[in-house]
Parts: sequence; C-alpha cells; structure tokens
Amino acid sequence: MKTLDRIPTGKIERASKLVKTGVKIGGNYAKYYGKKLVNPDLGKDELNEDNASDIYDGLKSLKGSALKVAQMLSMEKNLLPNAYVEKFSLSQFSVPPLSAPLVRKTFKKYLGKYPEEVFDTFEQDSVNAASIGQVHKATKDGRNLAVKIQYPGVADSIGSDLAIVKPIAIRMFNLQGKDSDKYFKEVENKLVEETDYLLELQQSKEITEACSVIPNIEFPKYYKDLSSERIITMDWMKGLHLGEFSKTDFSKEKGDKLGQALWDFYMFQIHGLRKVHADPHPGNFLVSDNDTLIAIDFGCIKEIPDEFYIPYFELAEKNNINNEKVFTEKLYELEILTLTDSKKELDFFTELFKELLTLFTSPFNEDTFDFGDDGFWSKIANLSERYSKDEQIRKMNGNRGSKHFLYMNRTFFGLYNLLHDLKATVEVNNFKRYLD
Repeated sequence: MKTLDRIPTGKIERASKLVKTGVKIGGNYAKYYGKKLVNPDLGKDELNEDNASDIYDGLKSLKGSALKVAQMLSMEKNLLPNAYVEKFSLSQFSVPPLSAPLVRKTFKKYLGKYPEEVFDTFEQDSVNAASIGQVHKATKDGRNLAVKIQYPGVADSIGSDLAIVKPIAIRMFNLQGKDSDKYFKEVENKLVEETDYLLELQQSKEITEACSVIPNIEFPKYYKDLSSERIITMDWMKGLHLGEFSKTDFSKEKGDKLGQALWDFYMFQIHGLRKVHADPHPGNFLVSDNDTLIAIDFGCIKEIPDEFYIPYFELAEKNNINNEKVFTEKLYELEILTLTDSKKELDFFTELFKELLTLFTSPFNEDTFDFGDDGFWSKIANLSERYSKDEQIRKMNGNRGSKHFLYMNRTFFGLYNLLHDLKATVEVNNFKRYLD
C-alpha cells in the first residue's frame, strides 16, 4: 500500500482538500443527471459508488476526525446506501500508513527518542493504519508489543475538521437549529478524549481490571513507561479480527461462546461501571486461537450519567413502553419530546419512538435472544428504510433526544451488528452473576 510522507495539518490546507472532494462530487452528479436525461429509469447505484469512493479518497489522506466520522457512519448499515457502508468501513482496516521516515520523526517528537532507542526491535512498516493512529510491532525484554502512534496534527485539527463536516451531517441527519450544537460538541469532546493516550491508558487499566471476572474475554497489558500523550504501548495480542472471523465457517457453539462474552462484557460495563467501550466495530476485537474474545482499544469510553441511564433503561421494559403515561414521561426526560412541540409533532414522534423502541429493546425482554435471526434484522432494515423515505420526518426538526443517545445508540447498534455477524444466541441476564 502507498505510504504517506506528510499529512495536511493546517486548517486552510485541510479545507482545500475537502473542497476538491466536493468538486468531484459535483461532477458525479452532473454525469448522473446527464445519463438520466437519456435513461429516466436510471438508479443511483453508480452515483453512490462514485461519491463514496471520492469522499473516502479525500478523507483517507487527511486522516483524523473527518475519517473517524466516516468510520462511525460505516457502522450505520441501515442508514446509508451500501456503497458508502462498504467504502467507509475500509477506514477500520485499510488506510494509507505513514512512511518510515515520518514514523521516526513522529516518534521522536512524541517520546523524545527514536524507536530503536526505546525498543529492542521495531518494525517500521505498520501492521494496521486507522483514522487516528497506526500500530507497529515491537519487542522489548522478551515481550511482544504493539505500539500505537498518533498521526501528526490530528488532535489540533478536530474542531476545524468537524466544522467542515458539520453542514454535510446537518443535511444527512435533518438537524435544525441551534440545538444541533450539543450533538457536535459531544462528538468533538469524545474525539479530543480519543487523542489523549494517557487517558486511554488510565481507562484501559480501570475497565480491563474490572472486567477480568468475565470468562472467555482477554485484554492486553498496557505499559505506562513506554507511552506518552500521543504514543501508547501494549501487549501484542494474537488473533483474527472479528470481521474476518465472522466470514469463516465457524460453529454455532463457537459463535454463541464469543457472542455471550461480548454481550456480558458490554452489559457489565453499562450496568456495573456506568461507562462503556463505545466503539464496537470489528477492528477493535480479535478472536484468539483458543476461541476467546480479545478487546484491544479503549480510546472511546462513554460515561453514562444517572439522569440518562435510569429513564433509558426504564424504556427498555415492555410494560413501560405499553403504559402511555409512563412512556410519555420518559420521552420528555430523554428530550425526545419537548415543550415546544406541536400536537402533530408530539403524536408523530410518540408513535415513531414507540415502534422503534419496541423493536430495538426486544432483546432485553427475553431470557435468551438469537441475534442471528434474519427476521429481527429484516424488521430493522424495513423500519429504517421506511422512515428514511418518510417526507413527514424531513419537514420536522430532526433534533431528538439527549446528547447521550449519540454514543449509547452507536454502542448498541454496533454491538447488535457484531452479535449478528457471530449469529450468536445469548443469555440476556447472564452478566448479572459477575456484578457482585
């Protein structure tokens, strides 16, 4: 793969790169409408593929928060056209890495020494390059290590990158008015945290020690003396990425075992720690040779305050969803309904969220749940498609819900997708045995 000798770090240079991408997209639309004049029945598949490729190509050379947003969107399989999902999902595994000279220069800047002065061996070619940093293999004192190096300028460009991405997101998600700022601020704050590797070191130690009681899941050990604010060193964990594993011919028993470990890991964090690993994409999990799950990245941790946790999980109970008075009260507590809503908006969004929550919380109301059930996923896909085409939604304010929904919904949607890939049947309340 082609390597990068430099990354644009200035606001003007990064904005210019995105403007060029915008020009390419404009050309794609012009080509599409030209063809549509000749063939009125022409679909948008080719347009989506061209746009997805151009957007991804523009973002991957910038890296940083703009590419991270693409990675987040790739998890929304029922929200975007498939061409975008496939292309954006490459940001989890397939991004051009920094060149060897730039790696040495970056390492020296962040740790005060060159890699060869710190480690016994250090492989200059990265084994994985993602949106915010890339990973190199190293050894020291007989230990096999993974060294994650943050790309230059990523932390400093978060605000300006999101300012550029914001108009696109507002259009895509139908956000209106000043209230949308709370969602962008939540994303910005989380991205700032993800660039602080000392914070990740602290969070990793805290969560992995607490979750060590859960069987069939492993975690790397982190090394503070070999880390800094922009470099983090941990044990090298051997295994197959969960996304790759899910494409193999694994047994039902193995899928259930891994799925149960994954479910218990997330439920234990949410209900026991009131904070959660909020980046559940396949690149953050490995499957070991012993068929255990390995969690390898704790950069994105979402704390769950009581004022959100309590009504959020009260709405996961079937009886509360079916109790009109309680259901309405919780919708107000979670900022889904507001005092300024019209009667039409109140009726519409009450009905909408009742249907959504009845479906998405159905796993919590069973003793066991089969995430491999195609019927469950067909309902999700059909509901998503129906509402994505609903003209009434487009005319209403799309700002719905507390800012905490952003990462909690992302967590559950990502978790559900991983469990579906594993075709796992899980015991829903099994995690409770580990809480004490």
